[in-house]
Amino acid sequence: MQRVVSWLSRRPLWLLHAIGAAVGWSTYWLSPTYRRRVRANAALAGIGLPARRGAVAEAGRALLELPYLWLRPPGETISPPVQWDGAALIDAAHARGRGIVFLTPHMGSFEVTAQAYAERYAALRGPITVLYRPARKAWLRELVDTARARPGLAAAPATLAGVRQMVRALRRGEAVGLLPDQVPPAGLGVWAPFFGQPAYTMTLAARLVQQTGATPLLAWGERLAHGKGYVVRLSALAEPLPGDDPVAAATAVNRAMETLILRAPQQYLWGYNRHKGPRQEADPRASA
Repeated sequence: MQRVVSWLSRRPLWLLHAIGAAVGWSTYWLSPTYRRRVRANAALAGIGLPARRGAVAEAGRALLELPYLWLRPPGETISPPVQWDGAALIDAAHARGRGIVFLTPHMGSFEVTAQAYAERYAALRGPITVLYRPARKAWLRELVDTARARPGLAAAPATLAGVRQMVRALRRGEAVGLLPDQVPPAGLGVWAPFFGQPAYTMTLAARLVQQTGATPLLAWGERLAHGKGYVVRLSALAEPLPGDDPVAAATAVNRAMETLILRAPQQYLWGYNRHKGPRQEADPRASA
């Protein structure tokens, strides 16, 4: 498997995306469970057939572009060069001397957002620290750890030590990145609505902002057609995160994610099991 991944890492992006689209559709038709989940999650959000079809192919492209993004030589920048939409928001946060909490859903190329920030800002503003959950398979864990040890990019495990690492980075005025629509471990989240259904939602995003005074920004990496590269799109939150109510804060984060996802629903991973919860947490839908 490592040889296959290594071979893929040296292929052009357009070819990886072409192969990825085929992989996405193959997975869709070969896995009834995955197919039902894509359809059910998209239906909750009112996503029509054209966008859902696009999302099936984009999910495969997201997978096949990873070898290129992970195993690119450390000094080699992303090619074609990443474009930026809303970079003034980053500049304004840095000018205030504040850290930045990037909130990125499972949308587009979420690996690109952190790498692009590192390439553009790390030399002057320090590295970006990203939260990650170690892979279960040994060969994949080694690959991911190597891939994320890139210049200007620091990785923080999804543990208490990792959270402290992120807090220290923010207090130094640096940036951190996390996926707020990722289901957290038991005890680290609350149930909050996401597209009309209860979803176990991390409270970390709001706590980081409240504890450090950091600026929260929405960010996602739009994947351009035909391997033409990416655009990192940034926007501010439409509403402040409540400081004294974890459920209200998680609900506000989920609303922001919904708004962002609906701008380009064909690039969201509808197959992600967003509405699952940890075994130790009672699903409120069961009692209902």
